[in-house]
Formats: sequence, structure tokens, C-alpha cells
Amino acid sequence: MRLVDAAQIDRLLDYPGLIGALGAAFRGEYVVPKRHHHEISPSATHLLMPAWSGGAPKPGAFLGTKLVNIFTQNAALALPAVSGTYVLQSGETGQPLCVMDGTRLTVWRTAAVSALAASFLARTDATHMLMVGAGALAPELIRAHCAVRPINRVTLWNRNRTSSEKLAATLAGTGLSLDIADDLASAAALADLISTATLSQQPLILGEWLKPGTHLDLVGAFNLHMREADDKAVQMAQVFIDTPAAKVEGGDVALSLDSGAIFDSHILGDLADLASGKHAGRTEDTAITLFKSVGTAISDLAAAMLVWQRLQNS
Repeated sequence: MRLVDAAQIDRLLDYPGLIGALGAAFRGEYVVPKRHHHEISPSATHLLMPAWSGGAPKPGAFLGTKLVNIFTQNAALALPAVSGTYVLQSGETGQPLCVMDGTRLTVWRTAAVSALAASFLARTDATHMLMVGAGALAPELIRAHCAVRPINRVTLWNRNRTSSEKLAATLAGTGLSLDIADDLASAAALADLISTATLSQQPLILGEWLKPGTHLDLVGAFNLHMREADDKAVQMAQVFIDTPAAKVEGGDVALSLDSGAIFDSHILGDLADLASGKHAGRTEDTAITLFKSVGTAISDLAAAMLVWQRLQNS
């Protein structure tokens, strides 16, 4: 059994390849049981996320499970809020193949999922991105979105300006025009694509700020105590989700459904619908689109399979 660390994952993955692998996975046949969600405390969550190739056991099939912990108080300890381990196994024999750095795998697949959705939902001429949040996901979300849209300007906003300055330094040399916003409302009103990855418990993005044609990518708010966009933003938008779990897990869409601000019919489709062509995505240039992800084991398995396949060929 092999060990695959974060540096190896970074060496083996690229966004065009991973986005393509995820698109194929959402069109394919995989079994994804409901994830085991355990609240250890108000600030600590433990998840078990299994998935396997449909029809296993058979040659070429895979089975995998991610073990992930979300400890929101880790920011005070200068540690990531999310940590995890991924175990990839043969879907033919059940034998373990490798153990991967699940934290790094999660960052890659989460950013790639957002970019996959944006490839259907963001305007093809979207050039200005607003990144809300400056954690580990932020630079990867920017790189992933740049892989599917002609982004050339990125505005950064975080409650702590120093964190935005550090993020800007991380992105130096990318060729992007970078600026840091102090007024989130003004920044949101100018952006073509807004991506949020925060632990906010109150809406950060208000619908009244959004211009026609904006795409809103909501990545944070992983439980029902968190929220990144208000009801008006959800009501105004053509809404898509990664999986049906987003209707009951995470903030934003689930909370708007629960409050009656929207009905189930307001949600136009999920990633499987988009990837398979069942839904074309954005219907007009002036539409506001919204994508909410809560995470799914199919994304982890697809990313782990790509790492393993490239590792075998390296």
C-alpha cells in the first residue's frame, strides 16, 4: 500500500484534467451512500464519505472512503479548519491501494467542482472574479475558475485585510490583476463571478448587490448554522446544487427552502444534470446563476482515482 502526500497530489493533478475527470464521474455510474455526519461538538464535525464504482466487484473498479474532520476553532490555533485522510481500495478485490492526504485532495476536488459548475453557469466572457474568504481554498478556487473562464482580474475580500494581503502575495506571478476590497458591497456589484469560502454564520452576499449576469459560487456554509448569501440572492438566481444533499445540508439553499423563501421547484438541477446535458445551465446572459456545493464522495473518489492512475504512469 502506498502513501500519497500533499506534495505528490499537487504534482499529479491539474485543473483541466481534474475538471474533466469530475465531469465524467457525474455522468458515470457510481454508488454514493449518504455520508455519516457526526457532530462531536458545536465546533467539531466528523464525516465518513464512502463511494464506489457501480457494478463492483469487477476489474478496473475502485472503492474509496474519506475520513474528514471540521474543527472550526482551529483558526485560533493557526491550523486548517478541515483535515482528512482518503483511503483508496480496489473495487475488484477490496484490497487497499493507497492512503492519500485527504485535506489536500479535498481542496483540489472542491475547487474543481466549483469550476465544473461554472463551466455551465458563468458567462463565457466572465473576466472579473471576487474571492470572498482567504483560507486554504481561496487560491485554488481562483486557479480552478481561471481554468474555465477568461478571468484576468481578481478582487480579494476577507474580514481580516491582512489575510487578503497574504493571499495576494500567494498569487503573485500568476499574471492576474489583483486588488483588495474593503467594501464588500461595492466589490460584489462589479464582479462577474463571486466565489465564497468562509465560515460565516450570517449572509455576506446580498441579492440587492448583484448585477445581471453574475455567477455566485457558494462553497462555505457547510452546516445549517452558517450562511454566505441571503434569501434574496437565492430567490433572484437560477439555482443549481452539487447533489440533492444541498437541499438539507449546509446553509444558503437549504435554509431558503426551510424558511419558505423558495420552493423545491426553484432548484433547476444538480451537477449530474449539467454534466449529462439534461440541463444546459445558464439560459441567458443577464441571468444571475447560483451554485451551492456541500461536497460529495463521488468527487473525492474521482479525484483519488485520477491521482492513482497518474501515479501508476509517473
